[in-house]
Amino acid sequence: QVIAQWLESNPAVARVNYPGLESFPQAALARRAHATASGTFHGGVLSFELLGGVPAAIAFLNAVRLCTLAEHVGSIESIVTHPATMTHADVPAEQRRAAGISDGLVRLSVGLEDPADVIADLTQALAAAHAAVNTPAVETKPLAAPAQLVAAK
Repeated sequence: QVIAQWLESNPAVARVNYPGLESFPQAALARRAHATASGTFHGGVLSFELLGGVPAAIAFLNAVRLCTLAEHVGSIESIVTHPATMTHADVPAEQRRAAGISDGLVRLSVGLEDPADVIADLTQALAAAHAAVNTPAVETKPLAAPAQLVAAK
């Protein structure tokens, strides 16, 4: 949740897909479907779209240090995937876009690392993506305390 909220507030990110965000099209359904006795849990898999398409995504993936680049989701470590050049590389671009898989889409499966460490890794990788494509300057926001991010909801 904390990482999705941080990404959503980052100007280098066009959009974030995560059922725990109010901006998620089916947020109300997700709250009902993911309710547990101890609260609501949406899991650790999300996706986000980088400004700058494939060049930005490749630079981002080359810059991550904590997150592992892999074609699957489901491990104890954080994993990033670029569907347009990995899992869906053989799908024609028009079909990918129709399915919501843009050239800048990155999938992230958050592992057991501290969210602050994952955000630090994403911060430096987003800076590399920005530098690679010369998008308008973006200022990445420092990590707010997790309670502040959740409270901002």
